[in-house]
Amino acid sequence: MKTLYVKFIVITIGMMLISFILAFLISNIYYQQKLKPYNDDKNTKVALDIAAFAEAHPEISLTEYLKSITKVGYQICLVDKDGNRIFLGDPFRDKSLPVSTQQDVLRGDIFHGMLHFPQETFVTGFFADELKNTIGVPLQHKGKTYALFIRPDIKFLFNEMHILFGWILVLAITLSIVMVLINTKYLVKPISNLTKATKSLANGDFNVELDSTRHDELGELSESFSRMARKLAQMEDMRKEFISNISHDIQSPLSNIKGYTNLLENQSLSKEERNQFLSIINGEISRLSTLTKQLLLLASLDRNEDILRENPFNVGAQIKELVRIHQWAINEKEIMLSYSLPDIEIVGDPSMLNTVWDNLLSNAMKYNRPNGTIDISIEKRGKSVYVTFEDTGIGMNNLELERIFDRFYRADKARTRTIEGTGLGLSIVKTIIDLHGGHIDVRSKENEGTAFIVELPV
Repeated sequence: MKTLYVKFIVITIGMMLISFILAFLISNIYYQQKLKPYNDDKNTKVALDIAAFAEAHPEISLTEYLKSITKVGYQICLVDKDGNRIFLGDPFRDKSLPVSTQQDVLRGDIFHGMLHFPQETFVTGFFADELKNTIGVPLQHKGKTYALFIRPDIKFLFNEMHILFGWILVLAITLSIVMVLINTKYLVKPISNLTKATKSLANGDFNVELDSTRHDELGELSESFSRMARKLAQMEDMRKEFISNISHDIQSPLSNIKGYTNLLENQSLSKEERNQFLSIINGEISRLSTLTKQLLLLASLDRNEDILRENPFNVGAQIKELVRIHQWAINEKEIMLSYSLPDIEIVGDPSMLNTVWDNLLSNAMKYNRPNGTIDISIEKRGKSVYVTFEDTGIGMNNLELERIFDRFYRADKARTRTIEGTGLGLSIVKTIIDLHGGHIDVRSKENEGTAFIVELPV
């Protein structure tokens, strides 16, 4: 299997060759369509000027005059009425020319050989050193009629320039290939580093370092990859933390259940003690049940298998009912509750959103101060509904705010722990809101309180 380095070199050089061929074809087409008529017209004027000068100066030697013309870069063939030909200047590679063409020029016609030179592929008349590729004009000198055929002497005009052009072409191709090799290595190296980094991630090593100083797509890819590695490392730490927390949260009630079950085997227990132990066992079973339900709900939300059952419902009435259910706990903690819950209907999953309100209200109660306050409000703005839960509790610092919605996250203090302390409650809240196309924001200050603002589309 070819490496990306080899593929890039082969493709680039192939593109260079194809571009060269296309450029050559296009330049030939341009020559045939544009430059040939221009060259034919230009050289026709030169030939006519030469003939006119010779006719106007019968005293000069025609041969010597035409020799002087060849020295400035022309090939000449002079034909008299008897068909005798004199070649001056650099010899023609192909001297064939129909006799009828010579006779036509002797009779006064102009021969446009450059214009009508065969338009074959890869043949440009500009470089074809043939007698047929000339301009023919009649010439009168000392009472005699001649046919004058001329063309630019390409060899003479270019002289040593064609060597220079050849070296330029060779150097350009060589330097292009060298630059392709260097640039390809420069381009492919970051990708090779990404491949190594990917293997490191696969082996569980998240400490990858990539060059993200480049200001191009590869630099953006490296930066994104580094962010992903940091996120994976964070997720791995959270996973280990979760396993530790969940193991404790499961082991603790199981240990209590086992301990109190052993105590129940004591026949000397009174009925009150036995009932107390049974109540504790049932409470611990409820804790395990709640934890299991949260884990199952989170798994269902992750799969996103059309879990939402959206229907129109009155969100204000739903939260009022939730407040009524928790009223005894609110009164028990001596918390002052105020709310503004107008009747506003939205489309969503009532059961899922009830879980959101239940989590937010439970947190506001759990982390509030004695004699604190909770304020709940609903406000409709445009096509969105804003639901706010604000408390005067212990609040959170900036570090905790950054990770408040991270799955399995638990702060050092108990302030971010949701129902049963699994660190899953607020993660579930955010996932449900995201599924509804909404947004949740949190504002909090330590020792002052916290406000959760939920935005949902109507």
